[in-house]
Amino acid sequence: MLTPAAVRLTVHQSRAIYRVYFGFHQKSIFTSAKMSSPAKKSKLTDDERSSSLTPLKEAGWSMVENRDAIYKEYKFKDFNQAFGFMSRVALKAEKMDHHPEWFNVYNKVQVTLSTHDAGGLTQKDVTLATFMEQVAK
Repeated sequence: MLTPAAVRLTVHQSRAIYRVYFGFHQKSIFTSAKMSSPAKKSKLTDDERSSSLTPLKEAGWSMVENRDAIYKEYKFKDFNQAFGFMSRVALKAEKMDHHPEWFNVYNKVQVTLSTHDAGGLTQKDVTLATFMEQVAK
């Protein structure tokens, strides 16, 4: 039987590792939880906004009114293409530990990006939006 003292949490390479001790034997259980870096939660500066958001605006992204966020609606040939797009973006978003707000109906995918922990746009939003543009081509 495990006691609270038998389980201890350590941090290893940005992933949580639970080490469980059974007498003299040790077993590590890796989780998919990622530890986020505070440095990546800084809102974009005015200069960064100008240089980073201009190409995205030219690609059809727009600023969300009354919110520090960007928005775009993608339209695909059919549901399969829309779902394929969302699947590829979901894998990237999970690796980044950054998840979009999105809505899908048939061949349309509406996306809003903002970093909640930072209270607005960060480099993570720009990176994910740029990836979405590459995938949608």
